[in-house]
Amino acid sequence: MPQPRSTPTAAGVIAHGSNHAAHRRADAPMHFRHGCDPLVDERQLGDVQELLLSSRPRPLCSRGDFFLTTCGSLHNMARVPQVETSRSPYRVQVVDRALAALDVLANRSSECSLAELCIALGLHKSTVHRLMMVLEQHRLVDKNPETGRYRLGLKLFEFGSKAIAALDPRRHARPHLDRLQRELAETVFFCILDDGQVFYLDKVESQQSIRTACTVGSRAPAYCTAVGKAMLAELPDAEVSDIVRRWGLKAITANTITTAAALKAELKAVRSRGYAIDNEEKEQGLRCISAAVRGHSGKLFAAISVSGPAFRITKGRIPEIGHVVMRAANDLSVEFGYPAAPLELAGTRVG
Repeated sequence: MPQPRSTPTAAGVIAHGSNHAAHRRADAPMHFRHGCDPLVDERQLGDVQELLLSSRPRPLCSRGDFFLTTCGSLHNMARVPQVETSRSPYRVQVVDRALAALDVLANRSSECSLAELCIALGLHKSTVHRLMMVLEQHRLVDKNPETGRYRLGLKLFEFGSKAIAALDPRRHARPHLDRLQRELAETVFFCILDDGQVFYLDKVESQQSIRTACTVGSRAPAYCTAVGKAMLAELPDAEVSDIVRRWGLKAITANTITTAAALKAELKAVRSRGYAIDNEEKEQGLRCISAAVRGHSGKLFAAISVSGPAFRITKGRIPEIGHVVMRAANDLSVEFGYPAAPLELAGTRVG
């Protein structure tokens, strides 16, 4: 007489070396390869995830986005929380462990021993040794032949260089610009500093009848624009002085900064509060607020700004808008490889 089929458990579904056929439901075909992660039919993926959610293993340690578990060969395939950046709901334990090992090395100022890696990862020495051997074979890590300690390999530099070369700044920036425009309902710009001047790479225009007029591909002085001052504040004083000597500080409105000392003081204030302000300095009746975008090295990459008429962007609203712009610039910086940093609330009020 055929034995009744049992309801699959989370461990039964994915434990290695178990009799997988005994845990299959007649209406839920699943396919497995011995010793590998299960290949689950898409129609039944939700059922498996529900089972895993009910028996999610306790995290042993976390390295950035790479999670390790304490359940031996049990793989954590539970769907991860949805965040703004898309992440796969699937986990491959050996890949997570390898990436976690690279993350440990990346956060060390010196080479790391096998024992230190074992402690940081919470894994057995034999497991870590096998991981490091494979990573070394692929030049993702280097092993010091004299000390036996590990460091990141130059293959990662090759990958990173190609990834940076393939970046399309406008494509990456556009979702952040759209979100910022929807939130503040004013025109948003994405700019770079080129030859000491502001160059407008992209914009999302306000839908309001009175709005900022500026053409993508145009240029503007750095010293009298919010985007320009946000980027100048990221540069060494000597480089700012060179730009000032080359382009001068010509008065455009009654509020334009026209002395090197005043500009130096303004850039110091920008660094302190985290965002720059164009208080009707380039065009009478127009205010602009901007924050710098940094690249993977931590150096200046670009800037995001919000512009609008002074009667809508009032002095009282500047701290609120400044914080929103800083958040958008920080999010985009992370996308370009800059480590995320906590933001301080913008509380400076302009007199």
